[in-house]
Order: sequence, then structure tokens, then C-alpha cells
Amino acid sequence: MINENLSDKPDSQTDQPSTANTPKEIIRVSISEASRLFGVNTQTVRRAISAGEITYIVVSGRYKLNFESLVKWSQRKTTVRNKLANKGIGQFISSWRISNPLYSPNPKVFEPKKKSEITKEKSNKKNNRP
Repeated sequence: MINENLSDKPDSQTDQPSTANTPKEIIRVSISEASRLFGVNTQTVRRAISAGEITYIVVSGRYKLNFESLVKWSQRKTTVRNKLANKGIGQFISSWRISNPLYSPNPKVFEPKKKSEITKEKSNKKNNRP
């Protein structure tokens, strides 16, 4: 196998770890876990398996589904995408939002500044220097 590292530094000295050599961790879930996560019936997941839309392995006579293929499948199918948002794990996303304005961030902090305001701030900083 040829290592095509174009950097002069070895992998241990580069800023980012080499992703080509590190294997990606595969997450596998059962059919019942997938149906609960995505808010669909177990038969819907089994139908997708038999159609070859979801990749899986069999461990001790039980299906273990590749989570990445499950997510791709759910985003291809409109009904599954909607059920994921309404009945699956997506139903809890609205509770992550901050509903109390006392603890929500000030919207003025996130507004982009105009160029004229930025140049004024820079000139003020220059004038205040000793």
C-alpha cells in the first residue's frame, strides 16, 4: 500500500489527524430501536431491508442496521422524514429552544455590523492610542 502524504511532516506532527488511515466508527441499531428513533413501524423498516435500501449485518440471528444508511433512507423518503420530525426523535427538538426571553441571548449581539460602524470603531481605537 502506498502512503500518499504530501506533507513534509509525519502524521503525528500535522495539525489535523489523518482521516484516511483512521477507520470511521460504525453505529449499528436493531430494528425496534430504528423504528422508535425514526417514528415508523417495525414493518416499514423490514420492508426497506428487503428492498435493499438499508444495509445491515446479522449478529446471533438478529439484524443490526447501519445507522448511516438509516439516516440516508429516512431523508430520501418524504413520509419517513415527516414521521422522524413528528413522531420520532425530532419531536424533542422544539424543547431544546429557549422559550424564556429572560435567558435567551440578545438579538442585537448577533446582528452584523455595517462597514461604516466598523471603520468608526477602528478610527476611535487608533485615536485613543498613546
